[in-house]
Amino acid sequence: MSPKTDTRKSGKAVKGFTDEERAAMKERVQELKAEARRGPRAKQADGESDVLAKIAAMPKPDRAMAERLHAIIKASAPALSPRTWYGMPAYANDDHVVCFFQSAHKFKARYATFGFSDKANLDEGTVWPTAAAEARIGALVKKAVS
Repeated sequence: MSPKTDTRKSGKAVKGFTDEERAAMKERVQELKAEARRGPRAKQADGESDVLAKIAAMPKPDRAMAERLHAIIKASAPALSPRTWYGMPAYANDDHVVCFFQSAHKFKARYATFGFSDKANLDEGTVWPTAAAEARIGALVKKAVS
């Protein structure tokens, strides 16, 4: 996410967050408040429904990709807990997000992104967005939670 140049009342250029980035931060605050209200038992079930709701709200091409990634992640690493993270579907291990899916629409990007956080146990390799990458994504998710 790159900062945008904004002009305020002074007319001077100010670098700051984009509208989309500010919206994502507001979503994160709401997620943290919702997590604090939930009991520990409800957390995983509510997280799953939150993720599925976010996926259902995505435009068609990203929704299909997110649904498939959700299935791959659930099959490859059932210990991961689905949750939202900055308004994106994410999967956590011990409350630390390991991987996430960012719809292209969310930040007005050209491509959707599947990413790993710094909590993932990965050290090398690449993944290209092709159907042949499904097995590699599954293996990476398994490795990330090892």
